[in-house]
Amino acid sequence: MAVIKPFKGIRPPRHLVEKVASRPYDVLNSEEARVEAEGNPMSLYHIIKPEIDFEPGTDEHEEKVYQKAVENFTAFKNQGWLVQDEKEQYYVYAQTMNGKTQYGLVVCASVEDYMAGRIKKHELTRKDKEEDRMKHVRINNANIEPVFFAYPHHAELDAIVSSVIKQEPEYDFVAPGDSFGHHFWVISDQSVIERITLLFAEIPALYIADGHHRSAAAALVGDEKRRNNPNHTGKEEYNYFMAVCFPDNQLNIIDYNRVVKDLNGLSDEEFLAQLNKSFEVKEMGTAIYSPNKLHNFSLYLSGVWYSLTAREGTYQDNDPIGVLDVTISSNLILDDILGISDLRTDKRIDFVGGIRGLGELKKRVDSGEMKVALALYPVSMKQLIDIADTGNIMPPKTTWFEPKLRSGLVIHELA
Repeated sequence: MAVIKPFKGIRPPRHLVEKVASRPYDVLNSEEARVEAEGNPMSLYHIIKPEIDFEPGTDEHEEKVYQKAVENFTAFKNQGWLVQDEKEQYYVYAQTMNGKTQYGLVVCASVEDYMAGRIKKHELTRKDKEEDRMKHVRINNANIEPVFFAYPHHAELDAIVSSVIKQEPEYDFVAPGDSFGHHFWVISDQSVIERITLLFAEIPALYIADGHHRSAAAALVGDEKRRNNPNHTGKEEYNYFMAVCFPDNQLNIIDYNRVVKDLNGLSDEEFLAQLNKSFEVKEMGTAIYSPNKLHNFSLYLSGVWYSLTAREGTYQDNDPIGVLDVTISSNLILDDILGISDLRTDKRIDFVGGIRGLGELKKRVDSGEMKVALALYPVSMKQLIDIADTGNIMPPKTTWFEPKLRSGLVIHELA
């Protein structure tokens, strides 16, 4: 069962939400955040990327930067730019991209569920990134940004959300940084709140879609507070962390592609000959070619696009990891041919989210920065859930969810 609870959200007044809301901390660098926040003291970047309040080049991991985060968070509350709701509530957060809207419930998820594996993950986390977010949660005593969960779709929950969104939204705007629609409703009816809590108790597990490091950091800080509190009861606010939960049938994963700096000493002809051992290689010409099905790949090399189709016997359809195109390409192309065995640390490879389009791959190869680009067919939600359910972990840089959650619409305080 999935344990959730409502919470007293800390939110911007309606007329300030567009000034406060920002993109997530990890989708842009410090200088990009500095530019986006320029002239706007209300931007959430002053809390989630507080290095922008120091000289350019300041290390974002310095103690004074974390201290600035909590100083700014306190100032936002004192100025009335963030105000706490008077009662515990749930919220609906919807996002519109390319004419399609997905509707999520903003809840507090259980730290115990995370620690027990009832909140399931599909990616490994890095300790340095975990510790960075843990420091941020600790010093602010709050989950400033939500994590992105999926849950098996549920007809009655869908009906509740459909009823809520008939009301006037609390927030409704198109963000300049991403051009996506962001819509937000407050669920204050106590009977509805109680019903949502009971319905989630029927759901066997929640799945981390995006935000593995934030999830780990939030849960670990909560567990740390539990262990350090001799009077712990289990009802404290730190036993929960903020998440936006979307039904799995509303979510799409987009492609996450690769660019590589060299061919590991091979000529173009030698590289293509090596590929032909495991793939059916077909030259497609100079027009951009996109993968059209599972086990079909798109390769861009020296101004020409190629279709690569994995040959029978090169993948394992009955293995939740072996069937993934990211596994096939990592093993048969990146490792066997190009000598790239560690996607996390090798400096010869970079990754490009599909939101940028395949034109970005072409651009980076044509510029001479990269030698070859590889585009993958997107992973499905079913594949993600199968992997999480079997306790497996996806290879690095497999999933890219879009649109990203907007930060600053609501905050959860641990006090």
